[in-house]
Amino acid sequence: MASHVEVRELTPTTRKVKSRGTRIGDFVIALICLLIVLACLLPMLHVLARSLSSADALIRGRVSLWPVGFNLQAYQLVLSDAKYTWSLVWTIILTAIYTGVAMTMTILCAYPLTYDKLVGRRLINALILFTMYFNAGTIPMYLLLKDLGLLNKPAVLVIPNALSVFNMIIMRSFFYTIPASLRESAEIDGASPFQILVRIYLPLSKPVLATLALFYAVARWNGYSDALMFMNNRTYHPIQLLLFNILNAVTSIEVATQEGFVTPGMSETLKAATVMFATVPILLVYPWLQKYFITGATLGAIKE
Repeated sequence: MASHVEVRELTPTTRKVKSRGTRIGDFVIALICLLIVLACLLPMLHVLARSLSSADALIRGRVSLWPVGFNLQAYQLVLSDAKYTWSLVWTIILTAIYTGVAMTMTILCAYPLTYDKLVGRRLINALILFTMYFNAGTIPMYLLLKDLGLLNKPAVLVIPNALSVFNMIIMRSFFYTIPASLRESAEIDGASPFQILVRIYLPLSKPVLATLALFYAVARWNGYSDALMFMNNRTYHPIQLLLFNILNAVTSIEVATQEGFVTPGMSETLKAATVMFATVPILLVYPWLQKYFITGATLGAIKE
């Protein structure tokens, strides 16, 4: 008996319906992406417009997304004031140091935990995971830092938060995806664990390294609560704490004069300019790291 195979072709009507459904789906996705972009972009454009507008326009409430009475007085004031420029420079230095220390700690914590033969590996994992859900609190932390002599020192902005357990788990999970055969081959050739880390694991981990470095950098750049609680020396206040003080401390003529605020409208303009001054530098980092977010972790690591 001859076998009969029925081949059913799509009619033009069916193809048209599917094509229309695909177009509708693409339109919905594009619309959602557009709404997300606008939700992120419009507030930034509004702040930028306020920073470039005149004090009179701000007082009258005429500024929305386009500057009214264009002027650069607020930016001139910010850039000519030493406390603003030093705070920005110090924050850049602090962010670079913190990111380097945090990435080193994360790598050195995650890498040994990938070894099954590590003695006490499960206990160490459990203890590390415990710290994600329970902590002593702010007051015990303050007393600990005081006993360690870290209060009012730059190190207090680096050491206490030098390791994120969440980021460490991401790093460890990524290391697990690297084929064990690569490590075993290196061990047979006489490579030490440190050499395996430097020559195999880290080169294959550029995407996760870039991503976690960005997480750490953004967290440090936007952080101010630790400086607010543990750092009284204004010389080492990061830019976000300076911005926090500007947005909250304009309560008297004396304070307003010290911060450079001459009129209520000028204070609003200067606030917006300071926000832009503190936001733009970290935004410039994203395009540089964007390519790593879409790169395969072990692409080309094993050739068949």
